[in-house]
Amino acid sequence: MEVLSDILESMRVQGSVYFCDALPPPWSKNYIELNQPSFHLVRGGCCWVASRDVVECLHAGDLVFIAADRDYVLGSHPPDKRNLADQSETLLLCGYCEFDERLDHPLLEALPSLTIVRRQELLQHAWLKSTLDQLSAEYLSQKPGSQIAINKLTEIVIIELIRIDFGRSEKNSFVGALYDKKISQALTLIHEEPEHPWTLDLLAKKTASSRASFSKKFRELVGQSMFEYLTALRMQRARNLLRSSAAPVHTIANRVGYESELSFAKTFKRVTGTTPTRYRRANRATPVEL
Repeated sequence: MEVLSDILESMRVQGSVYFCDALPPPWSKNYIELNQPSFHLVRGGCCWVASRDVVECLHAGDLVFIAADRDYVLGSHPPDKRNLADQSETLLLCGYCEFDERLDHPLLEALPSLTIVRRQELLQHAWLKSTLDQLSAEYLSQKPGSQIAINKLTEIVIIELIRIDFGRSEKNSFVGALYDKKISQALTLIHEEPEHPWTLDLLAKKTASSRASFSKKFRELVGQSMFEYLTALRMQRARNLLRSSAAPVHTIANRVGYESELSFAKTFKRVTGTTPTRYRRANRATPVEL
């Protein structure tokens, strides 16, 4: 599987819409200490977003995405002005998203704390624009089955927003890693076979690089050493297997690249803070009673 697709799948993106309606001015809403990223699409009229040193006006067709734990204010007026003449009502679509809280990946750290996607840019991505339109229509229709459709469409919107941001901000280190020919090749090899006994020498040889230059560039672009990244990926795969399968721990250890169950268990506890057995017990799906 292609690297970005593999990462996005492991993120287990989820989300939904909780509001889509018209707001007559004046109005203002404070968002404080949220534990989930959120997004707001202006479908009609305009509104203002204020957060820290950012104060921006959002017009019809603009979208703002804000990371968790960043306080902000949405309103019909900027913070220093309460009454604006000739202001129409705002038609707003509001949603949230969440990622697997157990996933600690450099991609999440590369996501912007606050980003605004203007209407002109959304129009360049017809698939995202049509998905947002469908999302609004599904929320307003409230037809049978609309909730599951809303949730799935929201997941697609979040994934598309992440992909758009890649195209706009290659200054992010991990984004640079995906665009770098040699490091991207190494990441592909690691993601395709995380159980393989990869070493710096072997990956440097595979990418026609010297060991020193490969190691330096990998850390600079990815934000972790090759061994740290490989270990984190193996532990993520192990968590997925522990949650979703009944395979013995020693089998899972072998499947993610560890010949010794003891070595695997020690690494797993160092990374996750618990043992594989306890993790499985705490995260096992509850059987459905018929």
